[in-house]
Formats: sequence, structure tokens, C-alpha cells
Amino acid sequence: MTHPLPPLLTERLGALRERPVEPVEKGFGSLRGGPSAAGLAAARPALREAGVGYPLLTLRDSALTGNLAAMAAWSARAGVALAPHGKTAMSPELAARQLAHGAWGITVASIGQLQTYRAFGFGRLLLANELVDEGGIAWLAAELAADPGFEAYCYVDSADGVAILDRTLRRHQAGRRLPVLVEIGHAGGRTGCRTDGQALDAAKAAQATGTLAVAGVAGYEGTLAGGEAAVAAFCRRIRALASTLDAALGDVTVPSGPPIVTAGGSAYFDVVARELTAGDGATVQVILRSGAYLTHDHGFYRAVSPTGRGVTGAPALRPALELWAQVLSRPEPGLALLGAGRRDVGFDQGLPVPLRVAGRDCGTAGWQVTDLNDQHAYLKLAADAGLRPGDLVVLGISHPCTTLDKWRVVLVLDDDDRVIDMVHLFF
Repeated sequence: MTHPLPPLLTERLGALRERPVEPVEKGFGSLRGGPSAAGLAAARPALREAGVGYPLLTLRDSALTGNLAAMAAWSARAGVALAPHGKTAMSPELAARQLAHGAWGITVASIGQLQTYRAFGFGRLLLANELVDEGGIAWLAAELAADPGFEAYCYVDSADGVAILDRTLRRHQAGRRLPVLVEIGHAGGRTGCRTDGQALDAAKAAQATGTLAVAGVAGYEGTLAGGEAAVAAFCRRIRALASTLDAALGDVTVPSGPPIVTAGGSAYFDVVARELTAGDGATVQVILRSGAYLTHDHGFYRAVSPTGRGVTGAPALRPALELWAQVLSRPEPGLALLGAGRRDVGFDQGLPVPLRVAGRDCGTAGWQVTDLNDQHAYLKLAADAGLRPGDLVVLGISHPCTTLDKWRVVLVLDDDDRVIDMVHLFF
């Protein structure tokens, strides 16, 4: 089932689809005439005949489509809504596909990211962070005042943070209260109240203003040590605190439904969904914020996600991202140097994974990327491997976030390696 997109979003995506790609974008310097997404989709050129340069990051459309459907179906079965984290790709085209598959909204990590998605007409945005930037708060107040249908949420975890929001919103009136989620954290973690008492104090401070409304409780489990047991305990704390706030404040509501409880990175979202929906019978809106499921990967998330951990009933996710890199040199029998490096691919959660050689019947078993420089990858392989300068090695990636943020235009391929679309990334 496809869900309709807001008219303004549809209009602005249409304009983006016609926008020519500038030759300053990586991989497009040799192309003349500035191809657009619409033009490429109509022409459907084979990637290796499209005139692009390398290295080049691509997305596999069949994997994207499968991941979207699999996660939407899994979320429905689990009884949770999905607000996928838009910071993963910062792509309005990909986020719109998530909305079309039923996402509740899009999550962002900063007011700048929220402004980017709002510029494309997204109507419900969850800022999963504290907002203390007075200029950003003033902008948000004006945006809320201008469009009564726009929903925005942010976090609070202290009376000081509440005071900044309240003071700025009183100067720049939105005409309605801004919904906030009380964030809880853990010792040594990121933001968030360390104790439930602190959370209750922050909630009472927010509810006492005339500018804010407490809409629920939020947390992030991804910085916890201790694996599944620690994640489960943290989520039970989120759910219990939601009930406590409801009883203490008596007015925990959101514009579109019951109080929100939200957590969920891309590693233990199965545990998050199980624990947040277990509850005490109170009606809440459980929202997952997982983002990396859309592209998945060949490394970190392949191992730690519910799919990789072999959880029964987990969504069947496939890696969608591939980096195409040319062989520059075979300076030693067991070594090839590829023209892609730290400026092109993430390396914080593992090095790229050799998948295949494009257009060649050349196995990659035993091949390993052992190091990266800024523009070079060191590929260890058998001395007699039939790999030559100019060959194209297709690499899988680990941790999509720190690969995607190195690109602004990514081509979308079908399973025959034909270019059928492109997406823009606004980092």
C-alpha cells in the first residue's frame, strides 16, 4: 500500500528530479549537459556506459524496495510506528519513500537537519535532541505559526533547557504549544535525565510554561553497554516513566494521538519494540527511530541488527549501498591499490568489503581491504589474482551513515546495473 505524500513535498521533489547535476559533484565531472534524475530514468544507461567517473557510490533499487516493504510490514506486526532517522542519508527522496511506506514522520538530529527536511515540505518532524539554539527556536516558532498543519517535536532534559525554549518562544510566538519529549539517558551516555526524579522535574517545568506541552518520553539505547539485557531494562524504564508522567501531569497528549514513547537505533529495534509495547495497559504511541535499515550494510549492521542476529521474524534486510572503485596499480603481487579512500567511504565501524569485479568472472574470496588513505584503498589478494589496473572492484560498506555523508549525489541502479534514478543528499 502506498501512502500519499503532502502536496508541497510532491511539488518540491518534482523540481529536484529535474535539477541537473553539476560537474563539481563526485563522479560527474566528465559528463556534459548535466543529467537529471528524470533524464537518467528515461535513458536507463548501463552504469559503465554512462560516462561517470570513479569512485562512485550507488544504491541498489531492489534492495531499497525490499527493505522498505520488509520494515513497514515488521513494524505493523510489532504494533509500532516508524519515524526513520533522516540523518542517515539526509535525502528527501529516500525519506519520501519511507513516508510512502507508512512512516509516521521523519527523525532529525539537529535544527539544521529539521530545516532541510522542512524546506522540502515534510509535515511531521521529530528532533531527537535538545534544542537550545535561540535562532533555531525563533525560526521554528515562525514555521509553526505559518502552517497550523506542521508538527514538530524536540527533547528536554533540564529546567535550564526548558527555560531557553520558553523564553525564546514567548518572544517569537508560535500561536500554539510546542510538544516536547522528556529524554532519559544513562550514566556515561549522551543527553537525557540520569534519574527519573530529574525527568519528572524537567516535565513539570515544561508543563508549567505557556509555550510547551509534554508529549511523552524518549531515550536512545545505542550507547548502552551490556547488550540485549541492558537495552531491555532501559526500555522498561522509558515505558514506566511515561506512566509516571501521565499520572503526575494529567495532560500528556500530542496533536495526533496518545502520549509518545520512543527509542530505537538500528541494532536492537526488536528489543525496543518488544519492551515498549509490553507496558501496563495504558495507551501510548510507540515510535521507533531506526534509520540504517533502509540501506543496511555489508558489515556492522549486517552483524548486529535483528536480521544479522537471526531473530525469528526479523525483517529480511539486504545491503543496498555499493562503492565502485578502479584498480590504480598492482605494485606488489599480493597487493592492489584502489582509487577510493577515507574521503569516499566510512571506516569507523569496519573497512569496505570486496564483493565482485564488474564485468569480470573473477572471484573475490579471500580478498580484504586492509587500510585506507584519503584516496587509496589497500586490497590484499592472491598473487595470481587476475586483477589489472583499470578494473572496477565493487565494494560493500560498513555503517552507512559515515559513507553517505561523503556524497551529495548517488545513482540508483537496477539489478542489471542500469541507472534508473538518482538521489540527492543534503549534508
